[in-house]
Amino acid sequence: MRILISADMEGATGVTWTGDVVPGTEQWQRFRRLFTGDVNACVEGLVAGGATSVIVNEAHSSQRNLLLEDLHTSARLLTGRHKPLSMMQGIESDVDGVVFLGYHTGAGSPGVLAHTYLENSITGVWLDGVHASEGRLNAALAAEHGVPVLLVTGDDLTCSDAESYAPSARSVAVKECVSRYAAVCLPPTVAFSHITEASAAAMTQAGRVAGAVAPHRIEVEFDATHLAEAAAVVPTVEQVDVRRVGFDAASMTEAMKAFKVVTHVAAGAIEGIYG
Repeated sequence: MRILISADMEGATGVTWTGDVVPGTEQWQRFRRLFTGDVNACVEGLVAGGATSVIVNEAHSSQRNLLLEDLHTSARLLTGRHKPLSMMQGIESDVDGVVFLGYHTGAGSPGVLAHTYLENSITGVWLDGVHASEGRLNAALAAEHGVPVLLVTGDDLTCSDAESYAPSARSVAVKECVSRYAAVCLPPTVAFSHITEASAAAMTQAGRVAGAVAPHRIEVEFDATHLAEAAAVVPTVEQVDVRRVGFDAASMTEAMKAFKVVTHVAAGAIEGIYG
């Protein structure tokens, strides 16, 4: 059994504010170790449950946060940016299951460090009319490839969100949301133990099924009108309201590639404090 871990950082053990996840800060250096600990705990459980190969796709910011020198020896690390499928690179490589580790809730929702791709400028994303977190978007992409979501870790609200898009997946809440920048956190050794146990149990759900390619529509709402105007320059993207754009795609794979372009164009249109 070959398993993919899509590893984000905002939902990692102990993470509660910006400095914990911004590369180069003292806090980031500290939480890189805890983030790597979450991943290693997950790998340990997956292997115990029957995984024969584990690939970890770094999915946060610079996508160079995990400590390779401390990585579990049963895993391999896909690190670095500009991957065609971004957070889900590797889903197309005949894996039998995917773990969403260190995930968070979406823009416009409560949750620790809640956002969708851009930290603040996106205020909401909708997939086929349903408010969507990164988890929901990525689960739809996994389903297109016939890959089940086995486990989701993050704060308690992230786990609740996962129940709506991956009801068969197990979940581990490593912290309870108090506000966007505060949480009641489990001690790392306790969180790691819960992740390992859930990962092993989740392997009973591993196994590819028939995928289904279908058209999808994504709409994105920004916090400023000029970002919608900038994104609407992208072919196939239409401005549907003063701060909202939308586009249709023939498959979820194409939809996520287009979404990646939209977020990059919008990010490039942010200018300083009046971004």
